[in-house]
Amino acid sequence: MAIEVVRREFICALGGMAVWPAAARAQNPTRPVIGYLSGRSASDSAGIVAEFHRGLNEAGFVEGQNLAIEYRFAEGQNERLPELAGDLVRREVKVLVATGGTAPVVAAKAATTTIPIVFVMGGDPVKLGVVPDLARPGGNITGVTFLANGLAAKEVQLLHELVPEADLVGFLVNPNDPNANSDIEQAQEAADTLRKKVLFVKAGTESDIDVAFTTLAQQHVGALFVDVEPFFSVHQSKILALATRYSLPIVSSVEGFAGAGGLMDYGTSIGEANHQLGNYTGRVLKGTKPADLPIMQSTRFKLVINVKAAKALGLEVPTAILLRADQVIE
Repeated sequence: MAIEVVRREFICALGGMAVWPAAARAQNPTRPVIGYLSGRSASDSAGIVAEFHRGLNEAGFVEGQNLAIEYRFAEGQNERLPELAGDLVRREVKVLVATGGTAPVVAAKAATTTIPIVFVMGGDPVKLGVVPDLARPGGNITGVTFLANGLAAKEVQLLHELVPEADLVGFLVNPNDPNANSDIEQAQEAADTLRKKVLFVKAGTESDIDVAFTTLAQQHVGALFVDVEPFFSVHQSKILALATRYSLPIVSSVEGFAGAGGLMDYGTSIGEANHQLGNYTGRVLKGTKPADLPIMQSTRFKLVINVKAAKALGLEVPTAILLRADQVIE
């Protein structure tokens, strides 16, 4: 299903909240309605929504034909998620889908113990108390995890290989992310092993991003890692523009970061995870209990290097990294 169709027909954004038109729902009141809760914005979710629809379609469900979807986007504002999740629960949706970060999953779980929940999250669902066991999730919840919060240490290592002369590296983290403390601990351990100093800067609002980069410049940070978090995806253009202004090498676990102008991104495919999310949602709609569906884990990782960005910074990407890269942007 084309991304343009998703934008035009599937997402009607109003104040950060997207809803399926009432007229369309009225055409067939017996078809199931699912709730789609995301920490991202509607404007940067077209590709992800398209992958979700692809999974649904493979399971036999097509929005507008035998399925309706109520969309809610928090626009990177995690504090809105409990309210948005509660609204979908009050609408008695058939399935509650949570994606676009770990925070939407936590909000969905807190909102209902009866409506089936299917999620995609980057954090560890067992460690965060979302499910007791990956193989036997139990209760009303299941989904897909790509364990992105486990990548913080790897990113610090890669950043060291790319910019070995940077004795002080920065780590941009959203304090409102449930994975924040875990990511900080992992990054600190990796930095200690490499005998590097790390400066943690926090940003949970757009104005915080400006303050964070001012601090990074004042402290003469040599390179920056941006934690994987929907808030930073929403403000990716701003982050990359500030990195360019301060001539700061910048890497992330966010898929597509290097393609947008960053130096490197390393992580799993968010698109593929949301495709799996659509498949699982279809199975639940057909009657499978979430407790009977083990948590799926994305295991394929992709390393993308932007050589053009490196040259602009006067950096030479080591051959060892280029040989490991899945994609090199010239």
